[in-house]
Amino acid sequence: MSVESFDPVSQVVTVTPAALEHFRSQLQTQPGRAVRLSVKKSGCTGFRYVIDMVEKGVENDLHFQLDDQIELFVDIESLSVISGTQIDLVKEGINRQIRFINPNVVDECGCGESFSVN
Repeated sequence: MSVESFDPVSQVVTVTPAALEHFRSQLQTQPGRAVRLSVKKSGCTGFRYVIDMVEKGVENDLHFQLDDQIELFVDIESLSVISGTQIDLVKEGINRQIRFINPNVVDECGCGESFSVN
């Protein structure tokens, strides 16, 4: 695993303060000590995001220390699809959800479950 420090300007994946707080609360109630981001082939347009709460990343994951408590592992196999993505937590009415702002996305399915890239 490669270890890098968190630099929001040049980060492969950035995490907003709202999303970081969400991950912090999730890690207090679920097993795991870190967040792992990957993509899987799925849906009508190609890929879907996968966020797992994990104890540690897998071999070759990129490793980022988001703060003194939260680690982020990024699947290196997913890097070409998610590079430059910002993870945010948005509120819509009384609902909150993780939103991925990915500059590589060229199309999304109508329900928002999957996306495609060039």
